[in-house]
Amino acid sequence: MKRVTLYTDGACSGNPGPGGYGAVLLYKSHRKEFSGGHPATTNNRMEMLGVIVGLDALKEPCCVALYSDSRYVVDAIEKGWALKWKQNDWMRNKKEPALNVDLWERLLALLEKHEVRCHWVKGHAGNSENERCDALARGAIKTERTAATPE
Repeated sequence: MKRVTLYTDGACSGNPGPGGYGAVLLYKSHRKEFSGGHPATTNNRMEMLGVIVGLDALKEPCCVALYSDSRYVVDAIEKGWALKWKQNDWMRNKKEPALNVDLWERLLALLEKHEVRCHWVKGHAGNSENERCDALARGAIKTERTAATPE
């Protein structure tokens, strides 16, 4: 399998509010950048959408090193929370439903296709690729395409 690196970030102006995501996909000397957003969303949804868009861009199963500053995304994947929520009919516990089920379903399907290892990075701490993803996400909030990008 090809080994690729994926950096992602999500941002929201207000939570909920207009949001954007950014993703940087690296393979050898190749680089692809993605961004987009939604006019009414949450930060967690944008964090997830960055990962989904990046993984969905891969044309074949890959070994992916995923870097995100979202504990929500990293922990739900690495600690198996998202799989448990799905197994429990999208309930976090007996009283609380899981949030963002539509995106978790998409992300879990992509995780079955690719071999993904998550790495948490501290946001706004000088990691150049994380900073680039943040800039892409924040830029997407400000563009007209934010209103046109499907979530």
